[in-house]
Amino acid sequence: MLQAVWKKNDKKANWLILGFSAIVFIAVVLLGRVQLKVDLGFDVHLFAKANAVINSLVAISLVLALLAVKQGKQALHRNIMLAAMLLSLLFLLSYICHHLFAGETRFGDLNHDGIVDALEKAAVGNSRIIYYIILGTHIPLAGIILPFILFTAYRALTGDYARHKKLARITWPIWFYVAVTGVLVYWMISPYY
Repeated sequence: MLQAVWKKNDKKANWLILGFSAIVFIAVVLLGRVQLKVDLGFDVHLFAKANAVINSLVAISLVLALLAVKQGKQALHRNIMLAAMLLSLLFLLSYICHHLFAGETRFGDLNHDGIVDALEKAAVGNSRIIYYIILGTHIPLAGIILPFILFTAYRALTGDYARHKKLARITWPIWFYVAVTGVLVYWMISPYY
């Protein structure tokens, strides 16, 4: 087992993790309702493409980290998981930028007028239902995963491996699902940008 990197202080960690998670959640919700009409000199949907690439890298990192820990390579596991967390932070920044500068895109809005009429709904057919099922699971899980990720990392960095492993069994599949469905959401919505 690896040595603890941080001194354990559960009370302080709880406040920091929950506080940071709440601030991020509130910022995403509030900023999701704001659009800045600014010409950045490039297609702002480039942020969405970056999000999909980053989410792909997070998903790959999570699989590699799982394989590393299963092989007993704890240091490699830790390093990959820290990279996944850094990628997730980069994703968050890119996600906020995309929503600030691009605004909302509606699935099936073929003429890009912000309204999906009956003809447009008919044109996309059942893919609209599939999209909203995926999106409807992706959004709430993405909204709750951050404190799980941070608590799981905290347990590992303080050397509390029994609790880390217990939390990771919940955190890993949700985080992986959020990363993969983030790519699917991009792939499905991108034709309507």
